[in-house]
Amino acid sequence: MDLSQRVRTILSFVQAVDAGSFAAAARALGISAAAVSKNVASLEQVLGVRLMNRTTRTLSLTDEGTVFLKEARIALEALDNAVDAVAAQRFETSGHVRISTSAAFGRNQLIPVLPGLMTRYPALSVEVDFDDRVIDLVRDGYDLAIRGGRIADSALVSRPICHLNLILVASPDYLAREGTPRSLQELTSHRLIVRRFLGGRVSPWNFKSSDGSTTSLDLGPASLTLSAPEALAQAASLGMGIAQVGVHHAWDYLRSGKLKVLLLGVHEPGSYEMVMQYPHRALMAPRVKATIEYLLAAFAEDEALHVPLNNLVAFTD
Repeated sequence: MDLSQRVRTILSFVQAVDAGSFAAAARALGISAAAVSKNVASLEQVLGVRLMNRTTRTLSLTDEGTVFLKEARIALEALDNAVDAVAAQRFETSGHVRISTSAAFGRNQLIPVLPGLMTRYPALSVEVDFDDRVIDLVRDGYDLAIRGGRIADSALVSRPICHLNLILVASPDYLAREGTPRSLQELTSHRLIVRRFLGGRVSPWNFKSSDGSTTSLDLGPASLTLSAPEALAQAASLGMGIAQVGVHHAWDYLRSGKLKVLLLGVHEPGSYEMVMQYPHRALMAPRVKATIEYLLAAFAEDEALHVPLNNLVAFTD
């Protein structure tokens, strides 16, 4: 039995099992019921075992048939995957992809990986809006959005990028001049740099109490208030005070020695995350799917987004 004939017999067998009869399998395959029966019989003859018991009304698998069916499905799936892989190469990923992201993440994480995306898919064009406001993907015409914080449940698909741990930081110069706070009480006498969101709310600083509860620091009139999260890390590195920032914003400053971590283990890092969101999975355009998968893989390799809190001990004062 040559290879093509072997494939035909296996297809007839699997289709007969799935359809429940030779007649139904024949209709699905576009051949006669007699041809299906002959193919299955030829397969059994080559294997030297009976794969199914059949009557005029029913088909039932033998033990050998059950084992063979499992392996046959794997083989046929492999053939389908091979065909799909070759066919996919015939169609170039092209078109326009519109992305919404926060200004900080867009500049520091998204822009650096776009050259790789556009090299892989040269027929792709990308439009990025740097906007910290909450947008409606469908209404505003975006293909995907990258957002951080406490992500609310919605009808959107959310793919995780990373956890966003918060830390307290200050420059070595500031700490040498003002001293290093070792407790929440000592912290209150220092110059604080706080973040104000676009809606006017100030990002709270939370701390773990000995009884397991969480305490919030009264930030009062801060020495410096900023709305851009990456600006807090920059201001702290310039010795202007103590700031609460995301690890990914502080990572380069920490590695260069321009910032130190304070009150690690006492300060509450929060339960924030960065996600990629898009409207649906079904019938997704290839240009969007390719962009999403490339970006997620690239962000997974970004060291600054995946620093374990335990690793920050080396950067404490």
